[in-house]
Amino acid sequence: MTHAHHNLLGEPPATLLPADPGAELLVGGTDPAEVAAAHPTSRAAWAALADQALADGATIQAYAYARTGYHRGLDALRRNGWKGHGPVPWSHEPNRGFLRCVTVLAAAAERIGEVDEQERCTELLRDCDPSLTG
Repeated sequence: MTHAHHNLLGEPPATLLPADPGAELLVGGTDPAEVAAAHPTSRAAWAALADQALADGATIQAYAYARTGYHRGLDALRRNGWKGHGPVPWSHEPNRGFLRCVTVLAAAAERIGEVDEQERCTELLRDCDPSLTG
């Protein structure tokens, strides 16, 4: 007989980050590099830089931008009660910069053959919001 393992304590509550300090500037058309320079904690700015670098085929730059945004996002998540696991929903707009950085980091890692990092990022995305990994 097999037993399903259930977390009797339940899943932690979703972590909802506060507004990103550079998001409005990006929406207003400010260059992401200018936003990142003025607001280095802006996850959205690092995500925009990473997305553009990846689209341009600049894999190493995309990796570096994404890793910076990933670490800025981890700092913000921890400051807001995240303990390293649990939901970080895409539906909450301020979470998207972090999640986009993790997505680009996974893609860039895959492009350079860093399979372990790609798998860790994919697992983190699945843990944060299962809808992101299909």
